[in-house]
Amino acid sequence: MTAARTAVVTGASSGIGAATARKLAEAGYRVILAARRKDRIEELAAELPHAEAYALDVTDRAAVDAFAASLDRCDVLVDNAGGALGTDPVATADPADWRAMYEVNVLGVLNVTQALLPALTASGDGTVVVLSSTAGHGTYEGGGGYVAAKHGAHVLAETLRLELCGQPVRVIEVAPGMVRTDEFALTRFRGDEAKAAKVYEGVAEPLTADDVADTIAWAVTRPAHVNIDLLVVRPRAQASNTKVHRQA
Repeated sequence: MTAARTAVVTGASSGIGAATARKLAEAGYRVILAARRKDRIEELAAELPHAEAYALDVTDRAAVDAFAASLDRCDVLVDNAGGALGTDPVATADPADWRAMYEVNVLGVLNVTQALLPALTASGDGTVVVLSSTAGHGTYEGGGGYVAAKHGAHVLAETLRLELCGQPVRVIEVAPGMVRTDEFALTRFRGDEAKAAKVYEGVAEPLTADDVADTIAWAVTRPAHVNIDLLVVRPRAQASNTKVHRQA
């Protein structure tokens, strides 16, 4: 009996990660949910067919290596774990925030990708998906630390694709624009609900986690010879990081 194709999704406890896990499970994958919040991923795993939960901090390299060693195979890796902290200008930003964002958005992606790359290659048809952001392709005021981190994730994906050329592993980058989830803006503004709500104020239809997950699942399920190098997805109301139509 052939083992089920296995997809690992990091940051799977909420938002885009959880929605992606659902979409890949619907597509027939055995899904490994990896995130720090064990209760959340265990609850989600119980809802999905052939899903398993694994408590994991992607910034802890020893833990990531142990996780990789526990898997019998890996066909798809969705590097989704990430996040933003603060909107301070460069002149007054807290270096600790920048360091934390770099750790999860860049080194976290590096840790998990390096650890699972042998299994992805051995599958004969592996796929790495890096969730970057439109912040990885253009800057905006108050976004310096997050923009720098997501530029790092973008460059990591681009470089990896060059280095793996000729190997049976695709590297896909999905860069979402404005996505309204329960936690992204709230985390960025350290729990300030009013500031978080203002991000989406007047925008009729920001993207949802399901919109992005649908995009990821589509890219992953293309024929093996088709590589979606970079897919930028924004709501219709957003023309760029700094141009958003807001209704009065």
